[in-house]
Amino acid sequence: MDDISLSTLGITLAILLVLSGCFSLAETGMMAVNRYRLRHLAKEGHSGAKLAVRLLGKIDKTLGVILLGSNLTNAGAATLASIITIQLFGEEKWALGAGTLIVTFLILVFSEITPKIIGAAYADRLAPVLGFVLWPLLRAVYPVVWFINLFAAGLIKLFRLKRGSSEEAMQLSPQELRALVLESRGIPVQHRDILANLFEMEQVTVEDIMAPRNEIESIDLKAPIEDIQLQLATSYHTRLPVVSGDPSNVIGILHQRRLLASALRGPLDVDALREQLVEPYFIPATTPVYAQLQFFRDNRQRLGLVVDEYGELLGLVTLEDIIEEIVGKFTTSQPGAAAEFAWEPDGTVLVDGSHSLRELNRLLALRLPLDGPKTLSGLIIEHLQEIPESGICMRIAGVGMEIVQAQYRRIKIVKLFRPVKFGP
Repeated sequence: MDDISLSTLGITLAILLVLSGCFSLAETGMMAVNRYRLRHLAKEGHSGAKLAVRLLGKIDKTLGVILLGSNLTNAGAATLASIITIQLFGEEKWALGAGTLIVTFLILVFSEITPKIIGAAYADRLAPVLGFVLWPLLRAVYPVVWFINLFAAGLIKLFRLKRGSSEEAMQLSPQELRALVLESRGIPVQHRDILANLFEMEQVTVEDIMAPRNEIESIDLKAPIEDIQLQLATSYHTRLPVVSGDPSNVIGILHQRRLLASALRGPLDVDALREQLVEPYFIPATTPVYAQLQFFRDNRQRLGLVVDEYGELLGLVTLEDIIEEIVGKFTTSQPGAAAEFAWEPDGTVLVDGSHSLRELNRLLALRLPLDGPKTLSGLIIEHLQEIPESGICMRIAGVGMEIVQAQYRRIKIVKLFRPVKFGP
């Protein structure tokens, strides 16, 4: 090549370095692209995205054509660098060594590191464009790539390695998908919370969200009719469990809207109440919330009574309770209900002992254990192994607690102290 000018060789070397950089950019861009975003773009009709998706579906052949071009251009650049060095300095060993170091530096900076940084930073923008370039290039050199991949496939079989498909690479577990949702910055915070709650539905049972038995408002048919009428007039519930003496002996569910017609026709008495009762629906305490939501939807039910394995009444769950578990507490809650609480400036908060541990964890960013008692009062009693008195302090799961008020064998008010976080 003595008849080729140095300027021509230099320009050719520069072109090879640029081409090598393009292949490096293509390699990183195709591997780092968000495949879900790329598929969405392809479904919207973007031609380049469609080609890129097809290329990622043939990842072995796509890598084959990229690496084939990258290695050919790098080898050509190294050869030209040697020729240029010989023409300038002869075949001196120091000159050849220096030429090798210089071309290695040029390849690293201009053909490897810089293009790959750009490819990783702008992968989502580059992949659809690269699809237009790599697809025809793959078709042009397909026989060569196919031949090379024969040896690669043989080595993979030799080492008993399993080649994963593009579909398998895109499969996410529920935990990974939940983490993806929580870390997303393109979804409003409220929507992220709802989606995160949906992923937890399979682990939540009706016992976790039910209203406990002592909080259920019910009508006792053995009470004076005047008391029953007053209770119906002041109740904010549309459906009420009806008992006969024993609070756990539920004989039916009363829908107050249906009772209105009877009340208009004549005086309200116990017999008129009994005629409006519907059979109560009982739910095992271990029923998953998601399964119960499906049942409510399929059977047009809105309320169920939660019982344990012995048939003892534990509490009551409604369709609204399940919806609130997904979207959060409604602002139009029952009269006198406390508003959602948060940490005070001094790092404390007063909460009711009957409050759900799950809700405390969600609202106050705590990690109280959920595998035992469902309420804060139950957790404290289990921890102390006795009914505590006011003024007792303890620490559970890193959370400082002080019992402010205990009455009638119940923990009514508890002061929580914000956990101290160490480290950055």
